[in-house]
Order: sequence, then structure tokens, then C-alpha cells
Amino acid sequence: MNQPALTALPGAPELHLLADRPAIGLAAATHVVEVLSKTLASQGRARVIFACAPSQNQFLEALLELSRDRVDWSRVTGFHMDEYVGLSGTHPASFRHYLQTHFLAHVTLEAFHPIAGEAPDPAAECARYAALIQSAPIDLICLGIGENGHLAFNDPPVADFEDPATAKLVELDLPCREQQVYDGCFTRLEDVPRHAITLTIPVFRQALHLSVVVPGERKAAAIAGTCLGPISSKCPSSILRTRGNVALFADRAAASLLA
Repeated sequence: MNQPALTALPGAPELHLLADRPAIGLAAATHVVEVLSKTLASQGRARVIFACAPSQNQFLEALLELSRDRVDWSRVTGFHMDEYVGLSGTHPASFRHYLQTHFLAHVTLEAFHPIAGEAPDPAAECARYAALIQSAPIDLICLGIGENGHLAFNDPPVADFEDPATAKLVELDLPCREQQVYDGCFTRLEDVPRHAITLTIPVFRQALHLSVVVPGERKAAAIAGTCLGPISSKCPSSILRTRGNVALFADRAAASLLA
């Protein structure tokens, strides 16, 4: 159940506190369907960036169900926010594979633009993807927050709130790579790629709407930093407090340090 008192936390995004992952997924999907319905009604097309992680499973499942007859996906252009360098789109741990399995195989978008993690020239791939992102405003980003507070793969050592790039090559820090093992994406730490292509923080600052899904007790410190800590690249998600139209969906475990 929502806790209205928590939505008034000073400087915090609009916080929706729910019991568990299915409830988070349903609430976030309801919000996203409303945003997309209004966007499509007002401008005919929408551009959406999707996160790809196990934390998004219940959200994407609910979104597929709730969007039936309410969202014309053929008028939506999709993107994702990061990809491991060196992995193909068919690799089970690649984010393209995740999104294909959990979402793209079940809808028909106007277009979907993947990040080619296996591109021989990552810098050129960053430039190509940046041009696609920059070609028109992003209406909505459906995202999560990492255990270290990262947005996409903007870990604390590489996060730049005023980043001049739109997409860049980054080295993943140790907590981020450890999270990939905990989430079950890789069996061993040594299997997790050390580099990725990621969209940068300004993309999240400039998008018109953000829907943030964050379940689990391992995210509690990140949620506290997001809502109550200093606005600092030490917790990149704290930048969400500098803008409007941010809906944050968390369970009680993830919000446990907000009391």
C-alpha cells in the first residue's frame, strides 16, 4: 500500500512504497501506461528507453498485460541504456537478449535501436547511438538504480552530472560487477565483462518522464542516498532530486533506511 507521508520527503522523487516485487511492477506499469497513453494522444509518437535487469521482471510482465488495447506500440520507438562490450545480442547475459526475451518478443514497436556491444570500434558505436538518442526528445525512461547508486552503468567513479557525451565507454567498478553475480546474470565475478557502453547522466536529466523500479534490501543504501543524501556522483542516482516527473517505486525492504 502507498504511504503518502513518504511522498513528501524533502527533495525526494514521488515515492510509491509497496509490499513486494509484483506490487511494484503493477504500480510502475500502471504509471507507464498512463504516461504513454497521454504522450501518444498528444503527439502521436513516443520514444522510450528501457532498463534491462532482473529487477525489471515484474514490471515488464505487468506492462505487457496492462498495455493491451491501451498502448499502440507500433507508434513507440525503443532504446536500451547500456550493453556489455564484447557480448553479442544472443549472449544470455546481454541486455539485448534480456529485453528481447522479456518484452520485445511480445510487442511490435515502430523501431527498436540496440547497442552493439560486439562492435569492433566501441567509440564509433557510442557516437552512432548518441546520434540516435539526440535526434529527438526522449519521452520516458523506465529504469532501475544499482546497489552503488548507478544509473545505467554510470558507476560512482565515472558518473558525470554534466557529461559532454551522450553515450560513452566505461569501466565497471567492483560493486557493480559483484551485483551482476548476485542478480544471477553471471555465475562468477571473473565472467562479468569489465567494460560497457552506457548512456550518460544528462540523458536521464533531460528525458521528460522517469519511472524508477527498485526492489530489495540490497538497494536500501542506494534509495536512502537517492532520497536523502547529498546530491553527489558518489551516489549518481541522487541527481534524480534535481528534476520533476520522477516516480520511484520501491518495496519496504528497499525503503527500509528512509524511516
